[in-house]
Amino acid sequence: MNGASDLAIDPETKARVDKVFARMPSWKAGAALSPLTGGLTNQNFRVDAGGESFVLRLAGRNTGLLGIDRHREAACARAAASTGLGAELVAFIEDAQALVLRFLEGRTLKAEDAAKPEMLPRIARALKSCHQGPAFPGLFSPFETVRQYHALAEERGVAFPDSLPRLFALMDRIEKALGPPERLVPCHNDLLAANFIDQGAPLRLIDWEYAAMGDPFFDLGNFAVNQNLGIKACRTLLEEYQGRARPKDLARLRLMRLASDLREAFWGFLQAGISKLGHDYLAYGAKHLERFLAGTTHRNFEGWLK
Repeated sequence: MNGASDLAIDPETKARVDKVFARMPSWKAGAALSPLTGGLTNQNFRVDAGGESFVLRLAGRNTGLLGIDRHREAACARAAASTGLGAELVAFIEDAQALVLRFLEGRTLKAEDAAKPEMLPRIARALKSCHQGPAFPGLFSPFETVRQYHALAEERGVAFPDSLPRLFALMDRIEKALGPPERLVPCHNDLLAANFIDQGAPLRLIDWEYAAMGDPFFDLGNFAVNQNLGIKACRTLLEEYQGRARPKDLARLRLMRLASDLREAFWGFLQAGISKLGHDYLAYGAKHLERFLAGTTHRNFEGWLK
């Protein structure tokens, strides 16, 4: 096939796909295009052409409001690929808001896979590879992100729960307790299990759209909460990552778990005001908000703050 002519997609998407095909000479004859499932922000396709496989990633509508800078994403993807952690960035086609990446063969992890004790050392090595790699453009703070998402969602008429003042009071306490990062490192900031590809060697990591310089403990906490790691697994993750699991580091990880859920909740609220993909983003936000509030009632919460 040539472009998106044989695929049941809307005219706007078809025009963007065809624009990418026009920039990729090897795709112009006999290329096969198929949709990839998963993801709540972008549209992703697999392209098989000339004996090679690629991922075509079309940016979602108004994703700049989510703090996503596509130039920054491309730069972070290139940096991650240079260390062997990320997939090769083949092309960034700005006027189509599209990235073309080398398709990574392998097994996409599920949350239950990523949480297994035998997998945690490999996860820790992947995170260390990211955090020790080339610097990324941009800075990331989960707390500033929440404030920005809230303001933008409010402008778009999104309804917030009555608990909002309490949420912000709790967030301020967590932010104050954590203080500034002890060090800024290249961070992924979206460590879902599905972003890890197991090729039977060092793990590969994909989807760098939220990547920037940040606190490494956000990546650790973000991974831990997304995989629902218990305290034993959190200790193992820290020990594998830095050789020890000090009480203050465990507390920092636990507080960043909460920060991650709060960021995710407000991401959902903002998406409810801007996305046209058809997901129930309000329910998604409410789920993470509920988990954040449950975490702040943990018997050790005050101890983590101290």
